[in-house]
Amino acid sequence: MNRRTFLSVLTLAGAGSALVRAVPALEPTAGSRRKMTLCLNPGAIGVRASQLEAVELAHRHGFESVEPQGEYLAGLSPEQLADLLSDLRAKRLVWGAAGLPVEFRSEDARFERSLERLPRVAAGLQRAGVERVGTWISPGHGSLTYLQNFRQHATRLREVGRILKDHGLRLGLEYVGTKTSRDRLKYPFVHTLAECLELIAEIGTGNVGVVPDSWHWWQAGDTTADLLGLRNQDVVAVDLNDAPTGIAKDQQRDNQRELPAATGVIDLAAFLGALAQIGYDGPVRAEPFNQPLNELDNEAACAATVAALRKALALLA
Repeated sequence: MNRRTFLSVLTLAGAGSALVRAVPALEPTAGSRRKMTLCLNPGAIGVRASQLEAVELAHRHGFESVEPQGEYLAGLSPEQLADLLSDLRAKRLVWGAAGLPVEFRSEDARFERSLERLPRVAAGLQRAGVERVGTWISPGHGSLTYLQNFRQHATRLREVGRILKDHGLRLGLEYVGTKTSRDRLKYPFVHTLAECLELIAEIGTGNVGVVPDSWHWWQAGDTTADLLGLRNQDVVAVDLNDAPTGIAKDQQRDNQRELPAATGVIDLAAFLGALAQIGYDGPVRAEPFNQPLNELDNEAACAATVAALRKALALLA
């Protein structure tokens, strides 16, 4: 089950919040603390694009990194890969974080089958120069207690981590802090940064880190002090979102977010400032699950997203 399907199961369908209007791109000013890159993850903004189409969209709209598609990269010939990497360099783009193609939240048989395919995809990512892979942790379970779920996650993700480590890849885990999502599951699970770090320590492969999301950081009640306790090498990717106005914090729904810096409900200056302070230098992506954004065509969705990301990151200037 992917994240979008998970959210549709957990939450009621709704019209979504109003889409922030695109604003002119804001370039970092001299002396900006920003090392992180504006990353295009097409699926997170409702854009359907092949790897080559995603690269073109990222370049055309001024993104600085782009999501690598593992299955596609694993199937390229050496010549095709060389052409793609040459095109990336010419467009001054770098890779963001790939998605993890392993069903670690499912039953044993599905997990084992998907794990068997991971070395091939990991090898393809490695050949392409990708270094980051990310996934998310469900904030609860219908039948496994916290301890049972913790042990299962640690065991399975340890196997995943070892395979990725053999191919020079880091794995990032995103905790889901949304209370309304957690409340729909019988047994709560990891939903704060501290709990996520405990799981990472138990996995113990040395190449697993976190994927902080401003939405989940805010929902979990985490602070800048929590982020400042991390190191750059602990952070694999970052998701940036804002929240609708006029809704109590504990009533917010995970599939009704806003683009970065759209409302100011979430303190993105504090969130990004802490990440800049630890020297984070990886991809920053928008993942608003915003219906009006999803209804736009590819060009308009990319334009609105990069404008929102630049508006948020300008807070670091």
